[in-house]
Amino acid sequence: MEWHNFFQLLKKHKYTLLATTVVAILVAYFLVRNQPNKYASQAKLATGIVDQTQKILNSDADEQESKISQKFSNLMEMLRSKKILDQISYSLIIHDLSSNDTYTKPSTLLNQLNSHARKHALQTFTELYKKKESLSLYNPDQNGLNKLLVSLRYDDKSILNNLNIYRLQNSDYIVVQYDSENPKLSADIVNSLCNEFINYYTLLVKENQKKAVDFWSNLLHAKEDTLNKRMVALKSYKIRNHVLNLNEKAKSLYGQIADFETRREEAEKTAKSTEAAINNIDKRFNPNDRKYLESTKIAASQQLLTAKAQLEQVNEAYVKSNFSSKYKNQADSLKALISEQIEKLSDKYVLNPLAAKQNLVEQKLTLQLQHELAKNSSKTIDVELARLYAEFDSLVPHEGTVQALENAISVASQEYLEILQKYNQTNVVSKFSIQLRIIEPAEPEQAEASKKALIVIIAGLVAFIFYIVVLFIIFFFDHTIKDARDLANKTKIPVLGYINQQASLINNHAAIWDSKYPLDEYKQFIRHIQSLRFEIDSELLDSKVLLINSIEKGEGKTLVAINLAYSYIQLHKKVLVIDANFDNPTITQVNQIESYLEDYLNNDTVTLVSPMDGAMQILGNKGNGHSLLEISNVYHIAAKLEQLKSVFDIIIIESSALVSLNKAKEWVMFADKVVTVFEAGKSLTETDKQYIEYLKQLHNKFIGWVLNYVPSGIKSKK
Repeated sequence: MEWHNFFQLLKKHKYTLLATTVVAILVAYFLVRNQPNKYASQAKLATGIVDQTQKILNSDADEQESKISQKFSNLMEMLRSKKILDQISYSLIIHDLSSNDTYTKPSTLLNQLNSHARKHALQTFTELYKKKESLSLYNPDQNGLNKLLVSLRYDDKSILNNLNIYRLQNSDYIVVQYDSENPKLSADIVNSLCNEFINYYTLLVKENQKKAVDFWSNLLHAKEDTLNKRMVALKSYKIRNHVLNLNEKAKSLYGQIADFETRREEAEKTAKSTEAAINNIDKRFNPNDRKYLESTKIAASQQLLTAKAQLEQVNEAYVKSNFSSKYKNQADSLKALISEQIEKLSDKYVLNPLAAKQNLVEQKLTLQLQHELAKNSSKTIDVELARLYAEFDSLVPHEGTVQALENAISVASQEYLEILQKYNQTNVVSKFSIQLRIIEPAEPEQAEASKKALIVIIAGLVAFIFYIVVLFIIFFFDHTIKDARDLANKTKIPVLGYINQQASLINNHAAIWDSKYPLDEYKQFIRHIQSLRFEIDSELLDSKVLLINSIEKGEGKTLVAINLAYSYIQLHKKVLVIDANFDNPTITQVNQIESYLEDYLNNDTVTLVSPMDGAMQILGNKGNGHSLLEISNVYHIAAKLEQLKSVFDIIIIESSALVSLNKAKEWVMFADKVVTVFEAGKSLTETDKQYIEYLKQLHNKFIGWVLNYVPSGIKSKK
């Protein structure tokens, strides 16, 4: 993309660009010059959402920012709700209907109302305001009242268009702002909106709190009844089954069982040890001694047996009484009595000469007493253990039932405490006032700075930029060839020179080149032709036949050929111009022709006289549409051209365009060098690309392009 070309395009359209900007500024000025001033009023609402000083019971102290933003969004949407805006609409229309000092200019519809209609409208709007109801558009009467609101721009949509509600950064405040043409209207709308919103929000919150308190109260009573019923059920079960405290009773039984088992082990141990000791003593007596001792013991031990029987009864009572100290004292007394009787009995024994065994007899009697007491205690303990185990087993069914009842009471108690906590918290919150309040009421403000000048400037700037953008889009998507560099880059073929568009206005070429002092407007054209001649001479060297063609018709071959010939005349060259364009012989038509190509090729008597140096001859054609090879054969044509080379210094041939196919290509066979004229402002088509490939295949014979009709003001760089 050549930016200088774009700037040249802007320069070309500078007056149009300026005119468009001026028109946009004028239009914007006339549109906004009668625009009324705007008055903005705003109020601030404190919500208490993020203000920790307003928190109740430190609730929601750790709320996330997303939750806080959601709460603010809900409040702001409630402020914009139709229910609130309808109340504002009603208050505004009630004011205008009941007062001569209206907020805005009365509309046509308002002026058309008679006294009865105004009274009816005022009454209807007042009732709707008190009941906080909306207009029903299905009702014809209320639909007409809605049209009245719309005509005064008091309806909810009109109010919402000029209403701006936003949270002040990350603070606890919501800003409510309204813009209108009346400062008092702006302030009254903002204050009314805030008050209506606070009243509505307070009513809504209090109703919800009351419902919440009633709900938790009913649920609390229900949970309390459930808890009482379960406690009564547990109490009745314990009374009915004589269960006071299963845990304590089980612990007591378990302790008694452990104690009895310990004593039983001791009794069994004593019984076994005394039995073994008695057996050892018996082994130390022979049978005769034993008979003697037993015969003497029967009569003497009657009192001892009576005392033993009493000891067994006391010992049994002692075990059953869970080893009461009362029976223990009795048992100790009986044991002392038995010991005394044993000693007396020992003294009364009549012994045989084996008197040394008297001590063993006393030990045996004592051991027998201990053995009998241990066996008696063991039996009694077994009976008591059996009773304790039976009583312990009877506690198991009661334990399951009591445990289930106690668990139910625990669950009911937990639920009751949780509900009680929520009820207390909800009840406390309901006692507090609503945190939402106005901290800065709206006041009538001064008119805002006029934006008319800014709008006019923006309109002109937008028109200016828009026009430039349009030109850029046109330029960006414009693939036409504008200068020599574009042509060279897109075809990969050198450009020998270019001719400006003003050259197409030149008719008398001879007058331009013959004048010693050409006009200034033609000097640039002459310089371009001279530059082209120099480039062609650099390529021709010793060659003399130069063919000038083009891809399509009308690209200016004649202009280039004739003026190039005049350029060579300035070098005092003998120049021959051959009009080989049989389809459009322009050179032949605009000049006085004495010799024709057809005659020269077919009639040997026709010859061209050598002109003087710096002279030009033209060999025209009869324009019959024939091709070169239809006029003569290849060898004859080549021979004739060799004759012409011997006479002239340079031979310039203008052939037909390449679109004529063989008519143009036949002349290429006889040319030393080929130059193709390309018209600026054209884009390359697929057909053009095919002919360009053909020209490239000519290799050194094709020396380059001549860019013609370049727009004025564009510096065409090669």
